[in-house]
Amino acid sequence: MSTTADPLAVLGSLPGVADSVDSVRKAVDRVYGHRVMRRRSNEVTSEAALRGARGSAALSGADWALEEVRRRSDFGGEGEPRTVGAALRLTAESGQLLSVWRQSPLRVLARLHLVAAGRDRPDEAVGRPRLPGEPVVEPLVELPLPAADEVSGRLEGLAGLLIAGSDASALVTAAVVHGELLALRPFGSYNGLVARAAERIVLVGSGLDPKSICPAEVGHAELGRAAYTAALEGYVSGTPEGVAAWIAHCGRAVELGVRESTAVCEALQRGAA
Repeated sequence: MSTTADPLAVLGSLPGVADSVDSVRKAVDRVYGHRVMRRRSNEVTSEAALRGARGSAALSGADWALEEVRRRSDFGGEGEPRTVGAALRLTAESGQLLSVWRQSPLRVLARLHLVAAGRDRPDEAVGRPRLPGEPVVEPLVELPLPAADEVSGRLEGLAGLLIAGSDASALVTAAVVHGELLALRPFGSYNGLVARAAERIVLVGSGLDPKSICPAEVGHAELGRAAYTAALEGYVSGTPEGVAAWIAHCGRAVELGVRESTAVCEALQRGAA
């Protein structure tokens, strides 16, 4: 990252990023202006949470139909049920961590991993960054895995930037947090789910989406795994073009999440949901 006083803001000046930021802001403003939001915003928030969890689980290999996620209550099994359950727990937990995130992002990340793993307290490999030699299970991301000492340093650097504050837009900050966590894969499991939950926390906590009705996870899933991993490779490359493409990809995901919640608003208005 840049050594300037505000490296996140520098990313906002990359070609095309300002257009993405502007497009996302306009899309979010439109859905917040929907008449349903005046009376039934809690219902939209709840539905966005469910759909966001479904989308995040799909990217982690559990691509269930929305109605299947809605009707199921047992997520204790291994494999796909466990992944869907982890995504649902993370969505529920994320809204409770906004104030802690502003002061200690690393504490929140540790908590998110505990929640994803279904644990109440850390054990040898849950709720803390991985140690040298510890394996990582993340089927979607096949990029080279950074060494544990690099992970520790970059996490501390990211946390420092977030605590210091930035003039960067919510989209840029959320995309960087998301991209760094996927690139680093700091935990032994559930890194994708945690990264997308952290992106959501930034978007909500920044004030861009305070009611959490614009589930970027829906958009990431709709854009597909291939586009997701290709955009991530651009971010990891560190080139201006690659980083800008990742930010634009995240912006498009937010816009698709807006479209999803707009459809929910329209259904509520018609009395169909």
